[in-house]
Amino acid sequence: MAGDKCDFEQTFSFCPLPSKKFSFLQDRETLELFMKWSMLGRVSAQTYSFDQCFYPYSSDKFALSFFRDPNVVSSLRKTEAGAWVPLDKPIVSVAVEPVPCTKVSMELFDPIYSCGILRPSGHLVKCLHDVYPDYDELRQMLQEEDSEQYRVFGREERAELLFRLFKHLCVGGELCQYEDTIEPYISTTKKIYRDLISVQKDPETKKISVVSTVLKVCAYDESGRCYPGRREEDQTFAYLIVDPFKRHVTLFYHSYGVGTFTL
Repeated sequence: MAGDKCDFEQTFSFCPLPSKKFSFLQDRETLELFMKWSMLGRVSAQTYSFDQCFYPYSSDKFALSFFRDPNVVSSLRKTEAGAWVPLDKPIVSVAVEPVPCTKVSMELFDPIYSCGILRPSGHLVKCLHDVYPDYDELRQMLQEEDSEQYRVFGREERAELLFRLFKHLCVGGELCQYEDTIEPYISTTKKIYRDLISVQKDPETKKISVVSTVLKVCAYDESGRCYPGRREEDQTFAYLIVDPFKRHVTLFYHSYGVGTFTL
């Protein structure tokens, strides 16, 4: 009957796991980069355990249970007027977008090194922009759909969690000081990705594969969208990363704005 319970009841309960630490939130070099990119104090992650079997087809119910769970609600914060405040109204609905997560190496970014975005030294090629005085070919590739560089990556590559993390870091927060070289973006993306996802190795083929299910989530109360922010903004995001074997789920989130300036 345990299987039946998993299939049909699907009522999840959650418990915070404060002992679960993330190296990217402990590592001084990474925190200094977050500060430089105006993301410090606004990007974080928290892990919870849950008590039922998880199947991807139950993602909507899982996410709604998550945002309604008292243990989650008491630990969640949203940003309003630049300050983190508790969720003050019950969640009535959630929007859930499945996010592909299949990459087990950084090879996805190989095209960046041969398409004219970088100089041989690894420095980013600068370019003119109507709005941004300090612009480069990397951000143009990430953001400008009508640019020549945009086609370097197709829709499938851009949908991957690994690519999304990279883009989030490159675009940064409100007062972001952009890098002159590619390396800090690549290395920090790798660090966060390895921290967030779970993998397994096939004992016969020795092939490593991702076992995590990733969901981009947005929660609504009676007044409308409330988490991760009232306003829709590409750089205000929340992902649920589910490890179905450990029955752990990590909430990784960022609220766009001005980051803190002290470690």
